[in-house]
Amino acid sequence: MKQRRLFLKAGAMAATAGLLTARAQTVPAPARPFRWKNWSEVQQCHARSLATPADEQALANLLRNAAGTVRCVGAGHSFTALVPTSDTIVSLERMNGVLAYDKAAMSVTLQAGTRLSMVSRQLDSLGFALRNLPDIDMQSLAGAISTGTHGTGANIQAMHADVTALRLVTPLGDVVDWNQERHPDQMAAARVSLGSLGVITQATVRVVPSFSLHRKVWLRPVGEVLEQAAELAAKHRHFEFYYLPFTGYAAAIAHDEYKGSDVLMPHSQDEEMLSDLRKLRDWLGRFPDLRRWTAGKLIDPDLTEEAKNRSWKLLSTVRPTRFNETEYHVPREAGITCVREVIAALEKRNEVFFPMEFRFVKADDAWLSPFYKQDSCSIAVHAAHGEAYDYLLSDLGPIFRKHGGRPHWGKLHNLGAKELAALYPRWNDFLALRQQMDPKGRMLNPHLRSLFGVA
Repeated sequence: MKQRRLFLKAGAMAATAGLLTARAQTVPAPARPFRWKNWSEVQQCHARSLATPADEQALANLLRNAAGTVRCVGAGHSFTALVPTSDTIVSLERMNGVLAYDKAAMSVTLQAGTRLSMVSRQLDSLGFALRNLPDIDMQSLAGAISTGTHGTGANIQAMHADVTALRLVTPLGDVVDWNQERHPDQMAAARVSLGSLGVITQATVRVVPSFSLHRKVWLRPVGEVLEQAAELAAKHRHFEFYYLPFTGYAAAIAHDEYKGSDVLMPHSQDEEMLSDLRKLRDWLGRFPDLRRWTAGKLIDPDLTEEAKNRSWKLLSTVRPTRFNETEYHVPREAGITCVREVIAALEKRNEVFFPMEFRFVKADDAWLSPFYKQDSCSIAVHAAHGEAYDYLLSDLGPIFRKHGGRPHWGKLHNLGAKELAALYPRWNDFLALRQQMDPKGRMLNPHLRSLFGVA
């Protein structure tokens, strides 16, 4: 086993993985019945039809005439049951691309079905970039906005905070345009809506001039990284770390803006590293002390790595290894205390080997944003596909809740309406607008009914 493989490269073991596709064949609406699965296969359903409208008019007609529940699917990467329905699933994959851009206002209007990977490429060709990106870039724009998708950066907000206007088709088939100046409450609700207010078709997003980043990765004992995390987050544009269970080490990752033109992009060995961590677990899982000792012998703590490239090529990566995941966002002042307890809980389970991710996110004002009025630390924990993941909820959930954590809407959690109402000051305001927009609950599947407390 190479020592090199136990060094976590930037973005490695991120709480996301690549090529997020629903497991059903896409055909024009209306489609024959089909079985849908999310990327990790933990959520699935037999739906009456999959509709793929090519334009807004076709979508409006669909919503007016569809029987039963209508749910939208993006890339199928949410681990929670946001999509499953026995009725109609709608994909906006045919509604994609840049519609308009305004260099003076530094904004771009995009169709909602555009994948983030395509958004970044198209924006780069225009001289623009998104301010930040999540770990992977295969999500649809609407899906990323609607679930509160985020990256890392102590002074950078989640993606939805840069949305200044939205166009959506209501459950009754009406088209509405909302913008921040004239419809502040509607925008505060629609930026993170879990697809419950209607179907987003367009979003106008603030952008920045295209920029490059310089990434540095270094490996240090986890106690040292925890002590320095707040300082490092304040120092760098982006800072995060991954803890490698049963090794005692964390990989610190920093990105800063880079004005040079040279490109440095080392070949990724992330998958080999993950394979080696799994092997250590398989060989020595029954002997945790020996496992730590072996990992300590194999890891070279002096290894570092650097990369230089366009921002979107460094911030997002492809993750072929599937997993299930929980992620909570705790108040920033509770972040380090909480993550220490999470690490201790994880290392009571000898089967754990997936790295744990820790990030920083700045507060915003979307009503259902996990970062509503709260600078946060995000803690994401993963379990390999095909392995038990119940402990993500039973063992870690109470720790997150003790520290006031709000769950990522697309990641596994078991909170209900009463618990969520206590976490979100504008919860009832959102529910009132949702009732106004969809009085018959046509956009609600069983999961959303449970979240919102709708009978």
